[in-house]
Amino acid sequence: MVLAHRLRIHGRVQGVGFRAYVYREARLAEVDGWVRNRRDGTVEAMVWGKAAVIDSLLERIEEGPRFGRVDRVDVTVETGGEERPDGFDIRQDR
Repeated sequence: MVLAHRLRIHGRVQGVGFRAYVYREARLAEVDGWVRNRRDGTVEAMVWGKAAVIDSLLERIEEGPRFGRVDRVDVTVETGGEERPDGFDIRQDR
């Protein structure tokens, strides 16, 4: 089953290429969704995919890029609401 996962990533995740890192990893995992910076210093992502694929992607996200640091990832599974995009992209900051 394909579910939407909303991720809120805390740590040193802005100004270190983190969105590009998530974009690259998501494309490799072949999931749909988006990633963006938030004004509070976190990074937010919505990812659609099978649970096993998302779990693997989360492991990669927790490693982060070379100059980043992930302190915590909050994950919320959502069953409705936002329309699933086709592909994965980097969105404007929010």
